[in-house]
Amino acid sequence: MSKKKPKYTAVGGQALIEGIMMRGKDKIAITVRKSDGEMVTKVDSIKKNFLTSFAKIPVLRGIFGFIASMIIGIKALNYSAEFFDEGSEVEKGKIDLWVEKKFGDNSDKVFVAISMVFALIITVLFFIVLPAFVSSLLNNLFTNNLALSLSEGVFKFGLFLGYIVLISKMKEIRRVFEYHGAEHKTIRCFEAGEELTPENAEKFTRLHPRCGTSFLLIVVVLSIVMFAFLGNFGAPLHRAALKLLFMPLVAGIAYEIIQYAGKHDNKFVDIVSWPGMMFQKLTTAEPDRGQLEVAIAALKAVVDEEEVLENEAH
Repeated sequence: MSKKKPKYTAVGGQALIEGIMMRGKDKIAITVRKSDGEMVTKVDSIKKNFLTSFAKIPVLRGIFGFIASMIIGIKALNYSAEFFDEGSEVEKGKIDLWVEKKFGDNSDKVFVAISMVFALIITVLFFIVLPAFVSSLLNNLFTNNLALSLSEGVFKFGLFLGYIVLISKMKEIRRVFEYHGAEHKTIRCFEAGEELTPENAEKFTRLHPRCGTSFLLIVVVLSIVMFAFLGNFGAPLHRAALKLLFMPLVAGIAYEIIQYAGKHDNKFVDIVSWPGMMFQKLTTAEPDRGQLEVAIAALKAVVDEEEVLENEAH
């Protein structure tokens, strides 16, 4: 029998460069710890647009929400990076100068668009096209579509795992993973109804079922099952194109599963969430109290003041 969790918040977050972005129902807050120790918080309202118009339609809200999250995430990363670019003597490249000259005040939007396109190209090449070519090489070994799809999925997961392990060795990325842990601990503390303090937040686990890491793993598993029914016909590029066509549907279904897992507590949720929660042990790290302070400042900026006061009264 499914039971609702004691408290649920739709707040989601993202670890940044020495900071955290929190996204609430109608506000986005970015809190960054500057090199001199000062915390800076920037709050923006969430503007309604084409992407947010699908917020109440199952599956479609996951597809368009993912695109919106990418845009917001890239903007937040760029904003946090600005604090640590100040005073640097790195000269702008020719492309940067050309974009600024050509688009003026809209150059930031252009840079975000370029970043998104570049990220999507890299993702498609490494996680759709390359596995499709590997699958074609394994075609002689596996005659069963499910077995072939499973082998392709294992290859994708191996690529993703190797990438995470590799970047986790970098000091700067390790700091980002610590802020990722701070984000989860703070949201857990808030959902438990406890006062938002670093001392309270550090008691909670750094793992959370609504994490983007869990979302990616669910996408991989769903793609293995769904793509098995597509068969293994055509050249690798044809198969890659077909799978790319179905990826939005996979992402939309994965979103619904993640949202359900975040709101409920039952055996199904435990089973579905366990792989992603274990993988979060790689993408999160234990934060210090200073990082928890940053996460708390960002969270308080996006939740209703009444909710915060309610927690603190317990």
